Amino acid sequence: MAPEQYIQELLYRYNCVVVPEFGAFLTQVKSAFIQKSTNTFHPPTKEISFNGQLSTNDGLLVSYMANAQEISYEDMLEKLMETVAVWKKELRDGKRLELAGIGKLWYNREGKIQFRPEDQVNYLTTSFGLASVVAPPVVREVLKEEVEALEEKIPFIITPEERNQGPSLRPLLKYAAVVLLALSAGVTGYRFYEENLDKNQIARTRAQEIVTRNIQEATFFNAKPVELPAVTLPVAKKKKAPAKSNTKMHHIIAGAFRVKANAEKKIRILKAKGYNSAYLGLSTYGLHQVTYGSFEDPQEALAELKDIRQKESPDAWLLSVK
Repeated sequence: MAPEQYIQELLYRYNCVVVPEFGAFLTQVKSAFIQKSTNTFHPPTKEISFNGQLSTNDGLLVSYMANAQEISYEDMLEKLMETVAVWKKELRDGKRLELAGIGKLWYNREGKIQFRPEDQVNYLTTSFGLASVVAPPVVREVLKEEVEALEEKIPFIITPEERNQGPSLRPLLKYAAVVLLALSAGVTGYRFYEENLDKNQIARTRAQEIVTRNIQEATFFNAKPVELPAVTLPVAKKKKAPAKSNTKMHHIIAGAFRVKANAEKKIRILKAKGYNSAYLGLSTYGLHQVTYGSFEDPQEALAELKDIRQKESPDAWLLSVK
């Protein structure tokens, strides 16, 4: 197998392959790009370059070839030097040295080696299977086609007399068709705006329901209630029906159940544990609420709530109602 074939195999794995006494082939990753002149999309690739100054033997190529051909390192180096001598002679004779899958080399007028890489091989393994794609530009004439379609649908007859009287109505019909298209687009946009407005209103309503539910489940007292000074106002004495008590009750909620039988079962369990459990009634969301107990004193309720959370259930919470 020729040396250039081994060089190709190493270029897939290494960024620099040195040919002793000749030069080094270097690779650099190039991102995907678009060739505008041909409308071609090229995948990421490795660009190959040649540097004649890097000719010191690093052992990579010789060792790889020696292992592949199962000969000694010294014998492989000697054979490679013979090939390099042939390459140099071809270049001195003014010929172009073509290395399959790598590129072409030649001397310019100044006696310096020039290199043109082969663009048919992609040495970037992550781009395996990706090929260049030609995508011709898309010319869109939708509006013009729609105007022409409307012209065909609008019947009109031009008599010889009308033709002689003045300019044709055809340009005016074109403008009218454009205006109709604009109005149609505006109506469609307005309907889309109304639909989005309705969806946003529904989302806000659902969010408000969630906030209300969280407020109901919150602990309303975590500090001593604020005491306001007493205010005495003169009022006329009138006989009135007995007023309802304004005393606020503080209920420690043990749970809320969709089925009332489950709520009654919970009450029996809590009473067996010594709690003054009771059925509180339906919540705003139609759930049957069960309490550990109810208190008029908020501080007493908070103390009991703290004890229940430590011993019984950390999910217990306080509901205060009049």
